[in-house]
Amino acid sequence: MNKKDIAAIRKQFKLDTDLLKITEIYKVYIRQESSEFYHEESQPFSLLDREQQELFLNNFKKVLGGKLGLKLFEVKFRQQEEEQTDHTQQLLYEGLQTAEVEDWKENMQSIAEKMVQDVQYEKDIVVTFIRGTYFKPTKRNHEEEEVAKRDEVYKNPFILCSMNQTELPKRSLVFDFNEKEFKSQDMLDPIINLTSPIGGFLFPVFTDNAADVNHILYAAGKANKPNYEFVESVLDGEEVMTADDDKAVFEEIIKEVVGNEVSTKTLASVYDEINSMLVVEDEGEEEYLPVLDTKEVERVLKASGVKDVSTEKVERAFQTVIEDKAYEMQASHIVPSYTTKSIKIETKVANIAISPQDLRYVRQVTVNGKRCILIEVEEDTMIEGFTLLPEELLE
Repeated sequence: MNKKDIAAIRKQFKLDTDLLKITEIYKVYIRQESSEFYHEESQPFSLLDREQQELFLNNFKKVLGGKLGLKLFEVKFRQQEEEQTDHTQQLLYEGLQTAEVEDWKENMQSIAEKMVQDVQYEKDIVVTFIRGTYFKPTKRNHEEEEVAKRDEVYKNPFILCSMNQTELPKRSLVFDFNEKEFKSQDMLDPIINLTSPIGGFLFPVFTDNAADVNHILYAAGKANKPNYEFVESVLDGEEVMTADDDKAVFEEIIKEVVGNEVSTKTLASVYDEINSMLVVEDEGEEEYLPVLDTKEVERVLKASGVKDVSTEKVERAFQTVIEDKAYEMQASHIVPSYTTKSIKIETKVANIAISPQDLRYVRQVTVNGKRCILIEVEEDTMIEGFTLLPEELLE
């Protein structure tokens, strides 16, 4: 599932749209102390008042917010074991196919039960499941009012889950207009935080306008911090790799091929080559996610002027670092502007942050027998409002 597909379904989570129909909603309130179901409720989504519908729709939109590899991860289901009867893929697939609302609810209940198994939450949480259908126009720029004909749209049934923490309101002073007096606010009913989901998922994923039931889109609460235990134990999914993970793997692979020492010119060329891949992606009419496999890493290094690069050397580096010669890294995960927005130059004296395209202006030189960082600049250097006086390098 690519970013355009996610954005397309995400923007349909709004009131009064013909392109997304939510039929059922099932909510479970889980107490922090016992990690057991305190209350559960199932009803047609249409029976909620419009204010509640809008609150939930905004929440579901936030579940699908964020970038792939940072907060959203396409997870492949592990193969179901023979004795396993509660495999999440099977529960979701059956829940998607059944016409009986009670059967769907029981399957979602089974998934919710897996969420509380051997888990102690920090606060009370509410788990919400919805079932619905997403209609995607077959033609670009198709007006919504023209999408009444079902033969002109792709029909995609889906299940979405959201996990939200609850907060107790702070005690406050209020003014009672009826009694005309100040009173303390004694109502301490928990507030469900629908503005910041702590997790969730979408099933199935949509690839080339077709449903892929072998994968699930997992949403983490914080960037680069997926809940690995949730992915493995609740979703029955395989291990996920974050953008930071990909970047670390890439750096180790480059070290295996090139060594620990590299010039700023070479490093800048490497980032330029990868960035050019992303420029091609942005200019392309169709969505294309450039990846760095063994062939692309070899090409990037050779184009950057690195000597003695061979297919065997690169494949051996992949095998050493990730133990998988077929591993692919998202190119967008490698460019620092995607994750950290800058390259960090770390020294004992100072830490410097610089953009990848400006790395070519940085040199390590030796002055009076001491190693120094030299940064080429085209204008006066300002420090705390003062302009530095130019000095000649001493030989």
